[in-house]
Amino acid sequence: MGVAGTRSAHPAPATTTDGGAARTAAARSAHVPPVATYVAADCVAIGVSLVIAHLLRFGVSAALLPGPNVPYVLVGLLAVPVWLGVLAVAGCYDRRILGVGSDEYRRVLNGGVHFLAVVAISHFLGQLVIARGYVGVLIPVAVVLTLLTRGALRLWLRRQRRRGRYVRRLLLVGTPSSVVEVGQHLVRSEWTGFHVAGLCLDGDVPPGDHPTLAIGSRSVPVVGTVADLPAAVDRSRADAVAVTTESEPGELREVVASLGDRDVEVLVAPAIADVAGPRTVTREVAGVSLLHVEEPTFSGPQRVAKEVFDRAVAALALVVLAPVFAVVALAVKLDSPGPVFYRQARVGRDGRRFEIVKFRTMVVGADRLRAELEHRNEADGLLFKLRTDPRVTRTGRVLRRWSIDELPQILNVLRGEMSLVGPRPPLPSEVEQYDRHVTRRLLVKPGITGLWQVSGRSDLPWDETVRLDLYYVDHWSPTMDLTIIARTFSAVVRGAGAY
Repeated sequence: MGVAGTRSAHPAPATTTDGGAARTAAARSAHVPPVATYVAADCVAIGVSLVIAHLLRFGVSAALLPGPNVPYVLVGLLAVPVWLGVLAVAGCYDRRILGVGSDEYRRVLNGGVHFLAVVAISHFLGQLVIARGYVGVLIPVAVVLTLLTRGALRLWLRRQRRRGRYVRRLLLVGTPSSVVEVGQHLVRSEWTGFHVAGLCLDGDVPPGDHPTLAIGSRSVPVVGTVADLPAAVDRSRADAVAVTTESEPGELREVVASLGDRDVEVLVAPAIADVAGPRTVTREVAGVSLLHVEEPTFSGPQRVAKEVFDRAVAALALVVLAPVFAVVALAVKLDSPGPVFYRQARVGRDGRRFEIVKFRTMVVGADRLRAELEHRNEADGLLFKLRTDPRVTRTGRVLRRWSIDELPQILNVLRGEMSLVGPRPPLPSEVEQYDRHVTRRLLVKPGITGLWQVSGRSDLPWDETVRLDLYYVDHWSPTMDLTIIARTFSAVVRGAGAY
């Protein structure tokens, strides 16, 4: 990221007129609601959990039942600050993770473990006797309710960000190619709280009085070059500066130093923008901070836990949904002649083929009719989709709208061919045309739901579907799976991309 020989898009002002240099830390932190909002929500969650635990363990008639050595009313009063304390220790009030990613939920789960540890220590060292049934209800309910309140706050925050509130103005710094690549990721997800307000280029800016670069569907203004970075911050009124890592030794330090009198947050955006989270670890080696990129792992205790969770939930779901299966099967049979279930070859983990099972939503012989409809294909890449597909039956439209046709894939999960959460199960014809990097989708089992399901389904372009699937492969974690499952219910109700 050389700074010499660059041409500024605008003359650097001697003084700032928009208050850019005087921005306060409070203004920069306004990208999320006050921490007090989250504390209040957590107080409500633990308060309701205490009531539920008490009623389930002791009943209504024992509302003020004393414990063997401490009244449970006092236990409840102590539980509130302890719960808030363990959440704070677990980092649940770190503004950097609030409203974004699965790390917030993972930290709440860690807080539940810490809470259990506090209760155990108090029991053994402090001789505080608390009924095991009370604790056995309190902690899981507190964790679940806290996760639900955090999820509700996140949905509210995303709506606010779409309206322009709780948003940080971001200045991207780097080469034209690097700022466009990182910017495209951010523009696709502006609900995360970053608004790309301007670009500061390492090199010559595009010609014209008001140069811009296309990022997604937006034209983002180029407000300067690295040589006049402080002035570019003022012009864009940026709250944060993101620097790509395509820089020469020492130049990132110079960039940070040049912003010393401006209260802006400085971020480093890796050139490998899709690699983050659990796969990246920063380690200091000989005084140099190195970003280690770990290989994705799909073995060990986490994979065993995923397998057990998948099959246990699938078995339970099959029992609970048996009446639904019967009603849907009857509706499919009465609507059009043919079998109740539709079976199709798909490709699973490590390229192994299997037969996916769905409720039939099309007329018999629909696969043979596809060739006649190719000219009407509304999808790009390797996908084939029609919003008004003439092969879909009346019952099939209803089943697709509510994703009920996907339920028989529970059988595929029980057989070990699929997972509850994973990449979209591809057709063999699609896999044959995969680019080399896309074959990483086959490192894990395909899923009934996934990032593609909760992000738009059939409305997604091919490249975005691939990106989401590869992101899941590179970042998989139990917390991410639980987050996607929770988001699936919302996606099904909205019906976006379901046709």
